[in-house]
Amino acid sequence: MPGKFPAEMKRSQFQKRQSHRAAPKPPFPVQHQPAPGLESKLSPAPRWQAPDYRAAGKLLGKVALITGGDSGIGRSVAFLYAREGADVAIVYLPEEQSDALVTQHSVEAVGRRCLLLPADLTTPAACQRVVAQTVKHFGHLDILVSNAAHQSRKASLEKVTEEEFDRTFKTNIYAYFRLAKAALPHLARGSAIIVTSSETGIMGAALLPDYSSTKGAINALTKTLAIDLIERGIRVNAVAPGPVWTPLNPSDAGKSAKEVAKFGADSPMGRPAQPEELAPAYVFLASQADSSYITGIVLQVMGGETTGG
Repeated sequence: MPGKFPAEMKRSQFQKRQSHRAAPKPPFPVQHQPAPGLESKLSPAPRWQAPDYRAAGKLLGKVALITGGDSGIGRSVAFLYAREGADVAIVYLPEEQSDALVTQHSVEAVGRRCLLLPADLTTPAACQRVVAQTVKHFGHLDILVSNAAHQSRKASLEKVTEEEFDRTFKTNIYAYFRLAKAALPHLARGSAIIVTSSETGIMGAALLPDYSSTKGAINALTKTLAIDLIERGIRVNAVAPGPVWTPLNPSDAGKSAKEVAKFGADSPMGRPAQPEELAPAYVFLASQADSSYITGIVLQVMGGETTGG
């Protein structure tokens, strides 16, 4: 039955085995990967299945397009959306195919369909194409999740090249703009656009001037789109995570393997979030039952960091 966890167990048995799991804390094994990185090579493996989550059919019959859906937050969102009854299309770079297949198998295991769309979203044509392919395959589109991102730390602003600055903006903010523009003709009243922001877009971050700038731009564009689309009944919101254990940071060329081992240690909770701790926020913002009166927010899921931004 759609929305159920695969290989269903009696709830009491399942909860006994899975509830109150202690999240992994650094130090992690010393590790690094070339960009874009693969989740299958991370240690410890990120937690994305959210076994304590209880689906309720909130997205039954919906179709979602999720960029960066092969791994990390995107994979967990795709899986929870499927458990809530949605079919999903996921976009990822061709090098991430092996991770994308894991997402696809997990979605299909709960009885939903998953369309794989390898693409580099730094071009307008790719953004238009993945939206068109999603609509052609499923017949409609209800939820757009712009989640794919590029990040590479630099020691100073002088070290940020024009090429790097351009690539970060094209991946993080241009793609959001282009995807939303391509999706809007297909989104009916009650649809939702959700984008992944970051705490860096609210507070800034040392060594990440280009990445932080894109996240700040995402926040402003989200608020503006939300105002513009109210009359059309389309809600637009962002989720701003703190540090999350995904391939993004271990594949950051500007972060050493030893630094990766300490990733998230300076968070108030002393650890990075796991993808499964972020994904329910995306369900909440996609669900009319939960958030029909919410648009234009940047929902902070930052592990204890507090800000009024």
